[in-house]
Amino acid sequence: MTEKTYTLSQIAAELGGEVRGSDIAVSAVRPLAEAGAAHISFLANPKYKADVHASGAGAVIVSAKAADEFAGRSLIVAADPYLYFAKVARLFSPIVKAQGSVHPTAVIEPTATVPASCEIGAHAYIGANTVLGEGCRILAGTVVEHDCTLGDETVIHPNAVVYHGCTLGKRVEIHSGAVIGADGFGLAFAGDSWFKIPQTGAVTLGDDVEIGSNTNIDRGAMSDTTVGRGSKIDNQVQIGHNCRIGSHTVIAAKTGISGSVTIGDFCIIGGGVGTVGHIEIADKTTIGGGTSVTHSISESGTHVAGIFPMSSYKEWARNAVHVRRLSETDKRIRQLEKELAELKNGR
Repeated sequence: MTEKTYTLSQIAAELGGEVRGSDIAVSAVRPLAEAGAAHISFLANPKYKADVHASGAGAVIVSAKAADEFAGRSLIVAADPYLYFAKVARLFSPIVKAQGSVHPTAVIEPTATVPASCEIGAHAYIGANTVLGEGCRILAGTVVEHDCTLGDETVIHPNAVVYHGCTLGKRVEIHSGAVIGADGFGLAFAGDSWFKIPQTGAVTLGDDVEIGSNTNIDRGAMSDTTVGRGSKIDNQVQIGHNCRIGSHTVIAAKTGISGSVTIGDFCIIGGGVGTVGHIEIADKTTIGGGTSVTHSISESGTHVAGIFPMSSYKEWARNAVHVRRLSETDKRIRQLEKELAELKNGR
């Protein structure tokens, strides 16, 4: 395969930005420490300026504030170097388009709608009355059960499962091992056993949602579990039934969201977070990794952290200093108590 190259002026014409220095051609994005003359790298954090000077990169993406320090080098000046780097990386690794083919081992039920532009991989299954949009890629071993609707250019990677009745928007991406629409954990105690409550809702994912590998999103008990457009969910995340996740929210790995939790737009939820059920989390909330969220967060823009109990980030940071000194503090308190007792006894 022929190596793809772009000159800096071609990149700037596509993505914006200002070219300074020689208009060289580059063939890949690389970290500063690994980049060579044919590569483009980036500086997002000013504290790594020395790495730019030491780098063999042919070109570097920098901010306007940092550009003057690297006079004589080939640069692209951008408002947000990290975002610009991501867009350059996409130029070199474009999204794979559907091949417009059906593997001979795939099974498509007669009542399913599968446009000719779709790609259906080996041993994939498309259920009855399921409707696929244009250019979908349903890859090897994937199961899409009956009565589902998938938007244009949705991609489901090998061995993922979409249960019946679920709705996926346009350009949704589901990674391997994910399960969308399994039964929610709804049980009623019958005195001597648990009675399973039928889970008659489904799952609805908005446009441009991405779901990581081995993540589970449970179907609703009566209404749908929903994830808003543009939200990105990492690997091994559990989202319980009847949750409502807003738009452009990101959730990192190993997080568990209990049933009937509502999370707003533009939230950032760190890895290993756990929540109780039936709470609301306001827009633009940031939750630090490992936090146990025990109550609703009503103020937009709040930053919380801490394993237990949950507190504001500033309060948690202050308390964390003291927690690390608990053993020493305990010894000092015991010594003071001993000295105080001796004074009371007249010694």
